[in-house]
Amino acid sequence: MAEELLDCISLRVPAEVMETFEAALSSVCRAVSFYHDEDVDEWDLQGVKERGEHEADLAAALMIAEMVSGVSPEITRGLVPVGGWLARTQQAFPEQLIGKRFAIRGTHIKDAKLPGRITITLDAGLAFGTGEHNSTRGCLVTLEDLVKHHHPRRILDLGTGSGILAIAAAKLLHKPVLATDIDPRAARVAAENAKLNGVQGMIRAIQADGWQDPRITRAAPFDLVFANILARPLCAMAHQLAAHLAPGGVAILAGLLNTQVNWVLSCHRRAGLRLERQLIDGAWSILTLRK
Repeated sequence: MAEELLDCISLRVPAEVMETFEAALSSVCRAVSFYHDEDVDEWDLQGVKERGEHEADLAAALMIAEMVSGVSPEITRGLVPVGGWLARTQQAFPEQLIGKRFAIRGTHIKDAKLPGRITITLDAGLAFGTGEHNSTRGCLVTLEDLVKHHHPRRILDLGTGSGILAIAAAKLLHKPVLATDIDPRAARVAAENAKLNGVQGMIRAIQADGWQDPRITRAAPFDLVFANILARPLCAMAHQLAAHLAPGGVAILAGLLNTQVNWVLSCHRRAGLRLERQLIDGAWSILTLRK
């Protein structure tokens, strides 16, 4: 039987826009790898996805990245076998220590878990985000700091992807989490990762189109909402987010560039939320807002 092939998308961009294009590929691809060519300060990015699937989503994500960055890289396409890609993916997915509380590792890492850290295990072959992106790291660091003075009971992870933030919140707070994503594949992967981490009883992962889904609105009001998506949908949903936050509730917004902060803040201030903290990680910002 012939081995399954995956689409491989490759491009090269200047260092200052690498994270923008990495986020675009990550929104569609199973995994994204990147290599820094220090001689010219450029990055080679490579993403893989199911063969022939989600072409419109990929085109839209890359178009937004080009509009945001002003850079239009040459994009090349090819096919790679699943087996060879999985081996390279595992090799490129070492354990990551994030903040003081979290560790993220692939299922291929068999070493003993580090004491004092909450370990989140992901199957690199299924990952819709492995914690490497600045926004995900920043959300975890923000959560770690937030729980020192905020103890949420009702939690929503809007745009959950691989479920990292939902799993982190469930393990850290021992509270149930509603994890949603517009992509049915992501919802399935989040559910599988919750089971892999032993918190399937605490995480309900569903496909849902944002605040339009009655299962989300019925679960409101929320004490904590993660929204690690993109600046435009964040702004479009600002009033809905505010309406479904409990008094004193907190929203952690991510997936936005530093250049987009004022725009996102303006939309949410008009909805009645105030900024408590801005965490900057490279070109990306993570905002903590309170109702």
